[in-house]
Amino acid sequence: MAITRDDVLKALATVTVDAGGTTLPGSGRLSQVVVDPSQRVMFSILVDPSEAERFEPLRRKAEGAVLAIPGVAGVFASLTSERGPNAPAPGGPPQRPATPPPRGAAPGPGPALPGVRHIVAVASGKGGVGKSTTACNLALALQAQGLKVGLLDADIYGPSVPKLFGLSGKPRVIEGRTLEPMQGYGLKVMSIGFLIEPESAMIWRGPMVQSAITQMLREVAWGELDVLLVDMPPGTGDAQLTMAQATPLSGAVIVSTPQDLALIDARRGVTMFKKVAVPILGVIENMATFICPHCGEASHIFGHGGAREEAERLGVPFLGEVPLNMTIRETSDSGRPVVATDPDGPQATVYRGIAERLWGNLAGAPAGRAAPKIVIE
Repeated sequence: MAITRDDVLKALATVTVDAGGTTLPGSGRLSQVVVDPSQRVMFSILVDPSEAERFEPLRRKAEGAVLAIPGVAGVFASLTSERGPNAPAPGGPPQRPATPPPRGAAPGPGPALPGVRHIVAVASGKGGVGKSTTACNLALALQAQGLKVGLLDADIYGPSVPKLFGLSGKPRVIEGRTLEPMQGYGLKVMSIGFLIEPESAMIWRGPMVQSAITQMLREVAWGELDVLLVDMPPGTGDAQLTMAQATPLSGAVIVSTPQDLALIDARRGVTMFKKVAVPILGVIENMATFICPHCGEASHIFGHGGAREEAERLGVPFLGEVPLNMTIRETSDSGRPVVATDPDGPQATVYRGIAERLWGNLAGAPAGRAAPKIVIE
């Protein structure tokens, strides 16, 4: 029998949030409840950051109440905070507007990820620029330098990392809610693609995306890592803001093609991360040049040099350019990333050079930097 949203709300009505007996659904703290085709239930509970520790037992109780429903395959429940200076307190009446913090104010404290020195977002302003392929090979190139590296596929709507690494199956639950990451060519890898059916459509609203990303960050046994790369969804929406606000990012890498249309969106990505005080560690120009395998002539199918010029204009580092190459495409499609399968080849050499420049920029960045507050102007 299919689980319905009403079934979940009925179970959650047994969970009270205060001494007065206010139920969780009636408290104004409950996000939209989603039940996916695999009978997994997802919801989040809105709290003020100062309430997180106090509400953790309630989150576990809510999770247990839903798990007790016959037929439920799993529950994704998390605490989330969407409170801005003028937002109402969770579960309470609107407050008087507060004076917003000045621009450039020191960021508030944010929880670090135990054992992880640096978390780096790999982002793009739009889809189709090869961001996931770049993130995959960049992670392997960093690992080739002797670093301990993990890769989180946070592209909730279009997870590509399982395909890129040729991985399938479900991650093992170690204890409680903690998952053991999958292994791909020595990398620790996690993706929403491991938790859903391959052809499932992720019809999730913002709070559910935020909840899923937070869980994959904090409920996975990453262990000791020098770098955790996060393959971000394209654009500048909820996922990017969640990462910037709730995660101690050491910086962001922007991937773009040289094409003017892609550069417009890449520019927005750089601006967004700058606004939330996340350092730009560098820009990568992907699909830069095509060398004909028959005649050896170079063709600039998407233009050339645009990302380098844009990086110079914006005053951010340029990490390098990756050619438009059939070997990269073929190895990506077959789940055999070129850096791992042809480490001495010309394509792997390009990625290793970019990784060296990235690590050089990253080594000067603060580890476990406090998560910035987002200021709405």
